[in-house]
Amino acid sequence: MAEYRDAPRLGWIGAGRMGSVLARRLLAAGHDVSVYNRTRSRADALADGGARVVAAPSDLAPADIVFVSVSSSQDVIDVLLGPAGLLSGTAAPAVVVDCSTISRDASAHIRRELASRGTQFLAAPIMGNPRVAQAGRVTFAVSGPRAAFSAVAPVLDQLGAGATYIGDGDGARIVKICHNIFLGIAAQSMAEVTVLAEKSGISRAAFLDCLNSSVMGSAFTRYKSPAMVNLDFSATFTGELLLKDLDLGLAEARREQVPLPVTALVRQIVQSLIGHGYGDEDFAALLELQAQSAGLELVSEDAEVPDGLGPDEPGFEDPGQGGQAAR
Repeated sequence: MAEYRDAPRLGWIGAGRMGSVLARRLLAAGHDVSVYNRTRSRADALADGGARVVAAPSDLAPADIVFVSVSSSQDVIDVLLGPAGLLSGTAAPAVVVDCSTISRDASAHIRRELASRGTQFLAAPIMGNPRVAQAGRVTFAVSGPRAAFSAVAPVLDQLGAGATYIGDGDGARIVKICHNIFLGIAAQSMAEVTVLAEKSGISRAAFLDCLNSSVMGSAFTRYKSPAMVNLDFSATFTGELLLKDLDLGLAEARREQVPLPVTALVRQIVQSLIGHGYGDEDFAALLELQAQSAGLELVSEDAEVPDGLGPDEPGFEDPGQGGQAAR
């Protein structure tokens, strides 16, 4: 499969928190993008940027490349293989790029079904949240046919800061699951040490500023610091979604006979987070759960806290410029 000489016709399935941001980046880059979302009003919101909104996934079949960004394995199966799915008619795109976080088994099933129709399938899960996507700094792990990756790589470059080709098959699914396991463990660890510092008399803003300036600081600790200092848990990635990904990780660990004791514990903590009513909030609300267990009442510090994603931050890349796929 050769790279496209002319701009490919793009389809996009899923205009949720992440999908809408990424679709807007493609529209801003001048691409012809048609969009489907189960709740049409979310897709309609992209029309002001030039998107053509369609009524069913099957309407996207004439596109060259179709991206998918939905919540679960079953959602991907439904929009691609269901009665009104992408492949329900006679037409089919050349490549489907699935950016969702789903199981290897579901991914392999979808790959086989698409191959029977002559469509190549790339697993391309996203590393980052919608705020990171707005800043042009998400990355992708990609697996599937090398030729398909080479054809799609220029578009991935416009979506974020780069894509790493993992290999053929569905290895990118494991990379993303491992990434999100680490995400959950890091968030719980950050919540624990922040509560310990505050209960010892140190403000969250001061503690996290020190942490972020040290060797232990990271892009993750920086962009979660404003939420933890000011208690703004507006969802970028919910506790419910984190629980789903931890369950995917533990299932893979059972299959490969790899013990994940810390992951198993964090999974139970996230289950408790949901049970306490925080399931639809950002998973940074783990801070609230940790504080409750320590008998600490949190209040917003109402402080200016950099998130590491602004234009003056090291490594910032203007939206639309993109990165470079590791081909």
